[in-house]
Amino acid sequence: MRLLTIAALLATLPLAAAAAPTWQTISSEPGKRIELDRTSIKRDGNTVQAQGRIVLEKELIDTRSGGGYRVIEAITRYDCGSRSANTIKRIFKKNETEVVREEDLKGSELPVRSGTLDDKVLREVCRPPKESQAEIAQKANEAASQLKQANEALLKAEMAKAEKPGPVKTADAGHGATPAAAKEEEKSAIPSIRPNIKPALEIPKTPPPPPPAPPPQKVAAPAKSATVVVRHSTPAAKPKQTAKSEGYMLELAHTDPAKQHAGIHWDYEGVGGPENWSKIDPKNTSCAIGQRQSPIDIKEGIKVDVEPIKFNYRPSTFRIVDTGKTVQVAIGESSISLTGKNYELVEFHFHRPSEEKVNGQRFEMVVHLTHKSDDGQLAVVAVLLERGNENPLIQTLWNNMPLEKNLEVSPPTPIIDLMTLLPASPNYYTYMGSLTTPPCTEGVLWLIMKQPVQVSQEQINIFSRLYKNNARPIQPTAGRLIKEGR
Repeated sequence: MRLLTIAALLATLPLAAAAAPTWQTISSEPGKRIELDRTSIKRDGNTVQAQGRIVLEKELIDTRSGGGYRVIEAITRYDCGSRSANTIKRIFKKNETEVVREEDLKGSELPVRSGTLDDKVLREVCRPPKESQAEIAQKANEAASQLKQANEALLKAEMAKAEKPGPVKTADAGHGATPAAAKEEEKSAIPSIRPNIKPALEIPKTPPPPPPAPPPQKVAAPAKSATVVVRHSTPAAKPKQTAKSEGYMLELAHTDPAKQHAGIHWDYEGVGGPENWSKIDPKNTSCAIGQRQSPIDIKEGIKVDVEPIKFNYRPSTFRIVDTGKTVQVAIGESSISLTGKNYELVEFHFHRPSEEKVNGQRFEMVVHLTHKSDDGQLAVVAVLLERGNENPLIQTLWNNMPLEKNLEVSPPTPIIDLMTLLPASPNYYTYMGSLTTPPCTEGVLWLIMKQPVQVSQEQINIFSRLYKNNARPIQPTAGRLIKEGR
């Protein structure tokens, strides 16, 4: 009977170890609440990983699996210093226990906007952790124990030093001690902490031959373009000091091919160009092996009645920055709604020429408006730009262009209304793709407006002076379904 009881207790241990997360509500809003599992928080400097979730009042339909879900759990890494977030896993659930779908993401860091889900979780997890009284006492005890051990070690060292006889001076060697004995006593003395360089400077006991030594050979200086590498005769072993210090051998060698991309930043041409994005950083593997990459040539789509995009863009002040790759703009609270889901506008930026093609045709430029939903889904609205009349909104942006790269400018008075940037026709193309810049994260919903918007030649020339070509090459469609509004 006693054995059965013990067995039953042991059987419950794995269940206790895999106990369900303890969810704490950090925000409640109409239609949803945001919760955080504090036991999942892992800190590494300014980076914090945590698991959060959204619990919805109304069920949504998952477009991939067709199942309904009310709970979205997400494991996200937050950078408390730069206020950016990178979701690495999402779990869609019908209820507390029934999983509809899971997906691992290869992460794209995006800035966290005020008032969003990520902003509320970031504020919670980036607060300095409070230590309990027990933790403070434990740390104090550990410090005291370490101090005690250090004192004991110091005391033993001093006692050992006192017990050993002092070194016999050379002058005392004549008082009943032979020179050999004096030398042995010197060896037994406590060694000096000074580096022992005497052996390297000693004169060899064997006298040199009568003829004078030949002049030292001059070593030719290595070419500036070559890499000077220090090599030893036995690479696997650490070099040992010898009586004769002859220095190290300098030789010319080629750079290790495996490190040829180290320190290179991604770009649109040269060694940092698109063909090398995946080699520059292991996080960019999707750029080379992804099966749903963007941009694509949009053609042979099926014509259907697509759901209209609801644009919730409001007039706002803006922040503009030349990132070194494009001109990027952020504005106040704006969003779009589609398939019952709300996507907050994160930023918008420009490419020249347009990254996407439509039936084999490129446009002069394109503006990409990047949005993110509460469950981490990215949606990009693309507005194609063609040569024509001057665009007032773009002219306002160009008027306030920063003078230096990576210098963010926030003009106090100009107001822009993104609704004026949209075409008159609401029709669009749509497909599933990726980000067009590293790390080329997939699972991005693309919405390309069919009707282009005009921009003047002078405005195109201004952007062209900064970026003649900042467009990623066309990627394979790979049998993806493309819908086209009719």
